[in-house]
Parts: sequence; C-alpha cells; structure tokens
Amino acid sequence: MMSIFRKLMPREDKFFDLFAEHSRLVVEAAGALGDLLNGIELEQNCARIVALEDRADAITRDVLLAVRRSFITPFDRSDIQDLIQSMDDAIDMMHKTVKTIRLFEQTEFDPVMREMGGEIIKAANLIAQAIPLLDKVGANAQRLSVIAEDVTRVEGRSDELHELGLKDLFRRHGTAGNAMAYMIGAEIYGELEKVVDRFEDVADEISGIVIENV
Repeated sequence: MMSIFRKLMPREDKFFDLFAEHSRLVVEAAGALGDLLNGIELEQNCARIVALEDRADAITRDVLLAVRRSFITPFDRSDIQDLIQSMDDAIDMMHKTVKTIRLFEQTEFDPVMREMGGEIIKAANLIAQAIPLLDKVGANAQRLSVIAEDVTRVEGRSDELHELGLKDLFRRHGTAGNAMAYMIGAEIYGELEKVVDRFEDVADEISGIVIENV
C-alpha cells in the first residue's frame, strides 16, 4: 500500500542529483588513486583524494538531512540512507589508503597494486552508470541488474589480484626477512581490496532497491 501511495504522490527528486554528484566525486577519486598507484603526481593525487572525500562527506550529510525533511521520497528512506552511506564508504576507504601511503612514505607500487587500481576505476564507473538509472528503476531494472553483476565480477578479479599480490610480497620480502616491507605492502593490498568490496556493497544496495521497487 505504501509503495502505491508513494508512486501517486509528488516526490522529491533532488536525491538523484545528489547521488549523481557523489558518484562523480567517487569516479574522480578512483582516477586519482589509479594515477597515484602509477606514480603520477603522488602528493597532488593524495591531496586530491582527501579533498574529494571531504566534498563527498558534505553531500552525504545533505542526503541524510533531505531524507528527514522530505515528505515523499523516490524510494524507501532506509534504502536512500544505505545507498549514500555505502557510496561514501567507498571513497572513505580510498582516503584511508592515502593515509597509509603517506604514513609509510610509499612512492613506488607493485604492478599488481596498479592493476587493482584499474579495477577500482572500473567499479567506480559502473556505479556511476547505475546511479542515473535509479530515477526510473522499473524501466531500468534489467540494466541495473547487469551492472550489479559486472561489479561483482570486478570484485572477484580484485580478490584474485589481492591473493596474487600477497604471494608476490611473501616471495620477495617474507623469505628475505624484510617483515616491514611485507607488512606495509600487505596493508595497502588489503585496503585496495576493501575499496572494491565497498563498491560491491553499493551494487548490493542497488539490487535491493530494484527488488523492492519492481
């Protein structure tokens, strides 16, 4: 009954603009992380990710405030909150990765780390493709489901790269007794994997919205 009522009443559409702006920031941050891992303007890209994360936090606050103030939302309030929070978790994890890189003064990154950066960019762009489709979730249900599956495949590839990277670290540093190098590398690999995990969380939220609104 509530879903029928929501469809009949005028809805607040500014959420879609906020989602889209947040997703653009996430894509930009993912690109900066990819450049950073490729050794391009390390400090500039670290600073860029920090600034983008701050802007994304502000949008998240705007969404949460709008949820409380809006009479009719385009879909369930808890789904809106969970979606924006999962999106924000992804860029927060990128920020955490930057903190680790700065803390341990890392300036060079393994080829597998760079490849994981590429997977992060793929995942961010897939989510950015999905977000505008939520405006007409019923008509776009099939495409949204395909995108969610694509994100899951990216996450699976990221898991494979994470395992490969740890094995390579152990071969190069573990057996040589360089525990610090292994620890730092493993920490960065773990955080890169968690970035992609957070994108999978976003895809799961989108899938849930599709199920509830189709």
